[in-house]
Amino acid sequence: MNAQKIWTAVAVAAAVALAIGGATYWWGSAHEAARADSAAIVRAPAPDSGARVADPTAPAAPAGTGNRRILYWQDPMTPGPRFDKPGKSPFMDMQLVPVYADEASATGGVSISARTVQNLGVRTAEVVQRDIGGALAVVGAVAIDERQAVVVQTRVAGYVERLYVRAQYDAVRAGAPLAEIYAPDWLAAEEEYLALKRSALPAANELAAAARQRLLLLGIPEAQVARLEREGRSNARVTLHAPRSGIVWEIGVREGQAVSPGMTLFRIGGLDTVWVNAEVPERDAALASPGTLVEARSAAAPSRVLKGRVSALLPDVNPTTRTIKARVELANPDGVLKPGMFAALTLAGRARSALVVPSESVIYTGRRNVVILAEGDGRFRPVDVTVDGESGDMTAITQGLEAGQRVVVSGQFLIDSEASLKGALSRLNDPAIGASPAAGK
Repeated sequence: MNAQKIWTAVAVAAAVALAIGGATYWWGSAHEAARADSAAIVRAPAPDSGARVADPTAPAAPAGTGNRRILYWQDPMTPGPRFDKPGKSPFMDMQLVPVYADEASATGGVSISARTVQNLGVRTAEVVQRDIGGALAVVGAVAIDERQAVVVQTRVAGYVERLYVRAQYDAVRAGAPLAEIYAPDWLAAEEEYLALKRSALPAANELAAAARQRLLLLGIPEAQVARLEREGRSNARVTLHAPRSGIVWEIGVREGQAVSPGMTLFRIGGLDTVWVNAEVPERDAALASPGTLVEARSAAAPSRVLKGRVSALLPDVNPTTRTIKARVELANPDGVLKPGMFAALTLAGRARSALVVPSESVIYTGRRNVVILAEGDGRFRPVDVTVDGESGDMTAITQGLEAGQRVVVSGQFLIDSEASLKGALSRLNDPAIGASPAAGK
């Protein structure tokens, strides 16, 4: 009985040992096969002559997925350099990614899926031929015509005894009295003239004529000299009269105030013609040349059209708004336009036919002017263009585009950002990058 138990225990132990050995053998075989498969995957292809691979031990990528053909590999963070084989980027701690033939081309284009285009909010517009450069609409501020302004002064020292015009912006007519001045120097000159007129000495007439001319040079009006001759009585008080009709823009004195030679007492200007200083964009300066016909409207009289012309294009540019000031001279019957008002101006121009695109579609890099051309089926390509001025919100293009093509109006920089991950539009910012050969070749 004891012997039977011993033999049973030995048999169980042998069965357990046999099972453990079989399991160990199976596990070892499977592990060896896995190691062989892994070694086959990590084995990199032999480098070609001149090829540049950052990490030869990195896994080799397949030649393509399905029917897609790989053109080259690149670092997605540094898309300029191109590599012949997969591996680790020498610039960033990351694996190189493949660029497929259907994603980029040698012309700098890029293919983006319809969903991505929709997510980027891309809008396109057609390149069209149309007439531009016609009438130019601008806005300006009304000012007095400085050429019509006159200044009233006194040529001798004296005192203001009476003012007939006391408020600024009062309207006056030509010949209306402005102020009465007491001037002792005028009194002495008048007495000298009367004495020579009464004298019987030889050459007294010649001396009297010279004294009369001196009165006029001192600023005594001709009417007062004639009265002096008629009455034979001097008067040190002289009344100054308005030399023209208009508005008193400036009053420089008050009653009782002393005046000196050359002092401005009144400044008078008319409103029968006014200036409108229009702000013209510098790109449209050629349309505002002197002599250009102008029509003006104001909010004060919206149904009334005033006509004039550009009298001068001032030689300074506003550095903030990039506009040039054009001086427009307008006839202003009945004084419709007042200084300080705004007026909407339409400058007549000569229209010309040109290819145009929306101005927002043009990218100005500083050295080049670029538009993103939409070629259909989600393909986009940067194109250099030659710009020939703007008209409203459209830009004229003389070279680089054809009528009927479509350009990207919004989302250009998002397309460039999306494409830069593939290096497809790298020429947009630097032509040397896009034209450079693959790194290492």
